[in-house]
Amino acid sequence: MRTALVYHGEMTAARLLWEDPECEIERPERLTAALERLQQEGLERRCLQLAAREASEAELGLVHSPEYVSLLRGTSALGTEELRALSGQYDAVYFHPSTFHCARLAAGAALQLVDAVLTGAAHNGLALVRPPGHHSQRAAASGFCVFNNVALAAKHAQQRHGLHSVLYFSWHRYEHGRFWPYLRESDADAIGRGQGRGFTVNLPWNQVGMGNADYMAAFLHVLLPVAFEFDPELVLISAGFDSAIGDPEGQMQATPECFAHLTQLLQGLAGGRVCAVLEGGYHLESLSQSVCMVVKALLGDPAPPLSGPMVPQHSALESIQSARAAQAPHWTSLRQQGSAPILSSSTWSPEERPSPVSPGGPKFEAAEAQTSAVLSSLLDQLHLHPTPPVRTAVALTALDAALVLPPEVLLQEGSAPQEETQAWARLHKALAQDTAFIALGKVLHLLNGILDGQVSSGIATTPAIAVTLEVAILHGLSHRAQRVLCVAVGHLDRPPDLASDGRTLWLNIRGKEAAALSTFHVSVPLPGTTGGFLSCILALVLPLAYGFQPDLVLVVLGPAHGLQDPQAALLAALLRGPAGGRVLVLVEQESPSQLVGVLARVLHGEAPPSLGPFSMASPEDLQALIHLRGQLEAQWKMLQVAGEAGDRAEAECRECGGTVLP
Repeated sequence: MRTALVYHGEMTAARLLWEDPECEIERPERLTAALERLQQEGLERRCLQLAAREASEAELGLVHSPEYVSLLRGTSALGTEELRALSGQYDAVYFHPSTFHCARLAAGAALQLVDAVLTGAAHNGLALVRPPGHHSQRAAASGFCVFNNVALAAKHAQQRHGLHSVLYFSWHRYEHGRFWPYLRESDADAIGRGQGRGFTVNLPWNQVGMGNADYMAAFLHVLLPVAFEFDPELVLISAGFDSAIGDPEGQMQATPECFAHLTQLLQGLAGGRVCAVLEGGYHLESLSQSVCMVVKALLGDPAPPLSGPMVPQHSALESIQSARAAQAPHWTSLRQQGSAPILSSSTWSPEERPSPVSPGGPKFEAAEAQTSAVLSSLLDQLHLHPTPPVRTAVALTALDAALVLPPEVLLQEGSAPQEETQAWARLHKALAQDTAFIALGKVLHLLNGILDGQVSSGIATTPAIAVTLEVAILHGLSHRAQRVLCVAVGHLDRPPDLASDGRTLWLNIRGKEAAALSTFHVSVPLPGTTGGFLSCILALVLPLAYGFQPDLVLVVLGPAHGLQDPQAALLAALLRGPAGGRVLVLVEQESPSQLVGVLARVLHGEAPPSLGPFSMASPEDLQALIHLRGQLEAQWKMLQVAGEAGDRAEAECRECGGTVLP
């Protein structure tokens, strides 16, 4: 993976020259803390380092008015009192003699990153910039933001590189319109105008404290379905970390590793062409750790497992439901998942503003203590479980000359000790046969490497896939793994002797019928369209996987699995997340070398190939998904997409066989 890091030390020059409690959190140390952590973690040297350039005034004019650009140019000659007076004309902004230069560097860094990715000089990247840009308007600075860096990047991508439509998604602290900037158009029912209707997706958070489960649910049930249907050519991330734990502005609870998971999920889009541009984030330790997590994900490193219970809050479900309701008329992917969206607009009342958490007060001190504990725990976990030295290994019973692997992928030659292989082979006569026995030894050796932290993920071939899978499950459970997720694709039955103790979640795709035989045994037919397949993965497989929080993921492509290579690749890529990258893919010995190659590439961190044009799910596939979600969502909370009112409406919807739309 070639990841660009765009930065310039001169962006730290602008700073607050007078006392202003509202603006003092936007300080140069935000950049230096993030860069120092990247250097300490050895991440900066792994990136393609690019020195940011200034955006030209013509480039700034893609979004901003000439008068506004001229006004900003003039700030470099103003004295402190003049700067203070000018700053007072805007909302939560301060100017410095270096502001124009810094803001041009920030905008130029975003444009430079887009150029690097779209010309192929880099696969993806991060622009580490300040001042931020997402609140900036055409002719006004706002909320620490001077030029709208990501809006400029989008326009630049369209005009210089010929990209077309833009889909805008934003989640933000809103509190029914009572939180800054108190904009009615930030609510869920603000979806764009004219031909742009449906291309603005707002997901307003109406209470503070949203955590990992809430952000993951928003991705799985709103952003990703729409984004895969939209099929972008480029993904631009306004990477604001005021949603990170400890941040005084956002007051949310997303931990740093959550941002790695979100970034990794976005890499399934646009061939992995992802450009992240730093926006907010004002708790230095939380910011710097979160930035590192994003860069690791861009580099292809596995994301650490998510911490905390994966149960979305009721308020988050209400926001998700409202966003889905507003967007459902415009996106087939939201209509076909079988939910019952009911639009519930927020009560907009800017007069009722929430009280900020004052530094030094009891609430602030308690929040700081919690943040320190969480961040220290994450660092301890990363120290105890460092990134494995081998990211991906492939174990084959016979080498195929047509197989092409990335240079960094290890072609495993070793096997487990003969005694260990023989002990497991006694479970089934089929494993005693020569080729199956050799394959079993290789599978056990690879699995030991994954569970011992020497290898992150791997692929193995075997001529006896069903019985080898059973051994892999039992061996995993007896060797460090507390919970094993098995996603079995094809004609494969759950091993009859597998204990029903909640330690194994068996999910069969291409089962004979849609059935939840128990909380931990689920079967679903393989959908026949791209839309049906995506809904199955995003609305069923991933919510179950993240809710289960496994220590190991087994993906098995068995007899008559029916997956095309891009489908198999996307499934494997998306399942890298739930177990912190610990994924073993088992395929039949006769599988084409092209399939093994594409699986190795996505497990190594490359983007999966496109599924092709979006086509909606068949009525049969839709009904199967509705049926399963109805059976399972009481036990698996990550499947839920609605609050209590939505739950009642969805039950009525199932009874009448329709979908409630606004």
